Amino acid sequence: MLIIGIAGGTGSGKTTVVNKIINRFAPGEVAVMPQDSYYKDSSHIPPELRQKINFDEPAAIEWPLLVQHLKELKAGNTIEMPTYSYLTCTRQEETVTVAPTDVVIVEGILVLTDPVLRDMLDVKVFVDADADDRLIRVIARDCIERGRTPQMVIDRYEGVLKPMHCQYIEPSKRFADLIVPQGGSNIVAINLLTDYIDSRLKRAK
Repeated sequence: MLIIGIAGGTGSGKTTVVNKIINRFAPGEVAVMPQDSYYKDSSHIPPELRQKINFDEPAAIEWPLLVQHLKELKAGNTIEMPTYSYLTCTRQEETVTVAPTDVVIVEGILVLTDPVLRDMLDVKVFVDADADDRLIRVIARDCIERGRTPQMVIDRYEGVLKPMHCQYIEPSKRFADLIVPQGGSNIVAINLLTDYIDSRLKRAK
């Protein structure tokens, strides 16, 4: 099993990169484990206070569960991956069944910040993008998918996203084996990554 970590700032284009990789391989060859699925449950916190939770720091993630699930997959076992609601800021009762595959991609802004998880990654990727481009994407996404107003997104960007990016996410770039500038539009970098994955899979077979 080849485990790939794909990190990068919010709105950098990580999901686009992941999707372009998945599309190059046959169904069932690649599984994706979003870091966001492993946010700690906040159902014990009053709803009016949940919006103040800092989701952009490593402490917000249940890393031991993510690591355990990766170990289970590597051992050939199927897992039940948790799901998380951005609207209620709580973990959902529903889970997603993930079976062992040839390639597992762990994707999220903080993936390269946890040393235990980092040691499990065979390939570490950092998707890079200009701050202005990331902010534009975050405004578009959060207004459509998460019910926020543009001003709410800008306030959160200035108060949380930007300082957390500088403190945790940007420094984690030094752990990357491959840095992908311009996000999902960097076809050369994506081709290099998919070619490498393909060669590893052929060697394993």
